[in-house]
Amino acid sequence: MPDPQFQLLIPAADVDAPEFSFVIPARNERAAIAACVEWCLEGARRAGVAAEVLIVDSSTDDTPEIALDRGARVLKTPPRGLGQAYIDAIPYIRGACILMGDADGTYDFRDIGGFVERFRGGCEFIMGSRFRGWVAPGSMPPLHRYFGIPLTTWMLNVLYRTRFSDIHCGMRGITREALERMRLESQSWEYASEMVLKAVCLGLRTAEVPVSFLRAPEGRISHMKRRGWLEPWRAGWVNLRALLVYGADFFTLRPGLGMLAVGLFLMLGSALGPVRIGPLTLSLYWSLAGLALGIVGLESFCLGCIVQVIYSYTAESRARWLRLFAYTRSMAAAGALALGGAALTAPLVRRYVAGGYRLSGTFEWQSRMAVVGLFLLVAAFTLVNATLAVHAAALSARGRYEP
Repeated sequence: MPDPQFQLLIPAADVDAPEFSFVIPARNERAAIAACVEWCLEGARRAGVAAEVLIVDSSTDDTPEIALDRGARVLKTPPRGLGQAYIDAIPYIRGACILMGDADGTYDFRDIGGFVERFRGGCEFIMGSRFRGWVAPGSMPPLHRYFGIPLTTWMLNVLYRTRFSDIHCGMRGITREALERMRLESQSWEYASEMVLKAVCLGLRTAEVPVSFLRAPEGRISHMKRRGWLEPWRAGWVNLRALLVYGADFFTLRPGLGMLAVGLFLMLGSALGPVRIGPLTLSLYWSLAGLALGIVGLESFCLGCIVQVIYSYTAESRARWLRLFAYTRSMAAAGALALGGAALTAPLVRRYVAGGYRLSGTFEWQSRMAVVGLFLLVAAFTLVNATLAVHAAALSARGRYEP
């Protein structure tokens, strides 16, 4: 049933069976919308593709009427954010290939040949890059050009081992099938980061195309300025949050393994007595430090595994962790760890009880064994919890991203 909040307006000269769809959110863009639609239609003619222009509009001015008069389809929606506008548009997109962009006249839709060429070459996600193209003088605030965009692009490249040059470029292409598989969730500016990282995690065939970034038409006030001086910082923060949340495993999985390895070295290295490494003596206190590092490391690693299952974009990635945390094997291993831990802590517990619930005299050997035993008991408990969580997350994630 059609959503009563939405209204689709169809122009008199509509395009039948378009191969290509321009999908452009707009809100109060009367100063730029006419040229935007005309550039899209001109770009389609130059590239030789049958294309529709779909304006996703939440304006309070006459933007939708102008767009409709120039030959665009207009989907009128409530104002719910830039990312939500793309989500709302999906059921109304007819083309197999989609070109996204802003309605403010800053992207030159007359030149889309690079996108069309890469779509026809099999690409599923195509990022525009202003830094590999041309940035008109005065078109981009210095804060964005020299700080915000380079910083967040560098962070995404580090987190996901990619080589993008401009992850916030609003002009980008994607196949409809890939857009549906992404299942976008971001409501606002952070949709840009979510799209890029999901394209990477889904293994989409990806490319970059140089684009031109122009100055907005005279009299047009950017949405950043409309919402006040704090809006660029808020937009940067929500994009950073998206990078960190969707990349949570980067901060848990490998760092957890590293801490676990160091913790085990400190515990096991001094389990049978003080060990000297140059000027350093691994005493009982180092063993306690190893216990803390080992517990934190193991829990971090397990959390990273759970995160990867929750955001499992392919059945293969999910199956890898289900194999590692196979239920029967993991429960048996947890039982063995618990028994081993109990056996290693028992001598110290017996001495404690025999001494009237006090420890006196020399008990360093029992203490060292008890430290290892405590780690094994915590590891058993953690393994049981992680196994249950991994399997529960797999049930929730199954089928979300597979075609």
